[in-house]
Amino acid sequence: MVTIRQNFDLSGRNTFRMKVSCACYVEYDSPKDLETIDFDSLPKPLLHMGGGSNLLFKGDFPGTVFHSLVKYIKYFDVGSDHVPVAVGAGVVWDDFVAKTCADGLWGAENLSLIPGEVGAAAVQNIGAYGVEAGDIIAGVTCFDTVDRKKVSFKTPECRYGYRDSIFKDESVKGRYIITGVLFRLSREAAPKLEYGNLKAALGKDAGEPTPQQVRDAVISIRRSKLPDPEELGSAGSFFKNPVLSGPQFAAVCQGYETVPHYVLDGGFVKVPAAWMIEQCGFKGAEVGGAAVYEKQPLVIVNATGEASPQDVIALEEKIISGVREKFGVELHPEVEHV
Repeated sequence: MVTIRQNFDLSGRNTFRMKVSCACYVEYDSPKDLETIDFDSLPKPLLHMGGGSNLLFKGDFPGTVFHSLVKYIKYFDVGSDHVPVAVGAGVVWDDFVAKTCADGLWGAENLSLIPGEVGAAAVQNIGAYGVEAGDIIAGVTCFDTVDRKKVSFKTPECRYGYRDSIFKDESVKGRYIITGVLFRLSREAAPKLEYGNLKAALGKDAGEPTPQQVRDAVISIRRSKLPDPEELGSAGSFFKNPVLSGPQFAAVCQGYETVPHYVLDGGFVKVPAAWMIEQCGFKGAEVGGAAVYEKQPLVIVNATGEASPQDVIALEEKIISGVREKFGVELHPEVEHV
């Protein structure tokens, strides 16, 4: 079934709680429903959103917002260590992770408690604690709004990168609506505990943890430093962690005994944007109703519940300018501006 609403209030559909609306809002509960929609007649541009957890609306949206209610989780158990899992795009991401961890499957546990829905996760290539969605995605099924047919992308065709995929490319943006994602999980124990304080959170006596134990540790860490979107509006991590060359990293280290970092392939180094933001004194900084979260400077929050998009953007620009001036590093937002 397809539901179409005009001049729809999006205030409750974005975790930043921006008080904005869209010209048209379309919900559907089956991939087949998309074949019945006259896309040419809808207000443009077209935007497909999941839980609205990685979006900053800069104002009322003049086009059409689509939202999927396609919800299924299907295991294709062939008796091997690898278990393919097909998931509908409208499934809440953490519901999917919770089920697979409870069933003893490895792969998604480090991505616990990330807000949003499965389809959007495959677009954004969400990541945390050394794991990205693209690491466990085997393929993506979409509806092509131009050719009006079902199409599939294998993982290499998705061109996954750091918080990036082909679905974010301006040349095809809005063309492909993800309806389902195929994941490849494993029964074989493969904990990834090197990032952050995940190993410490599990405790010295954890032995060989289960996926559920890793999930519980991740949830504990995230809840200790990130705001609950039900209580305080935000879009989670606002900035990408910058990836620096060797000389750039050496310049950042000037004047510091230690700088938190992760060494990547090719001699590149990833430095936590949160550390840079805190060193610039922005922890707790405010602009209008927007503020840098006290417990995690990577997060900008709607502190008053009345922050405008302009408040958030002004604070964002202030942070980018401050980090550039102090470290010579350009921060880029992870949150999509619409």
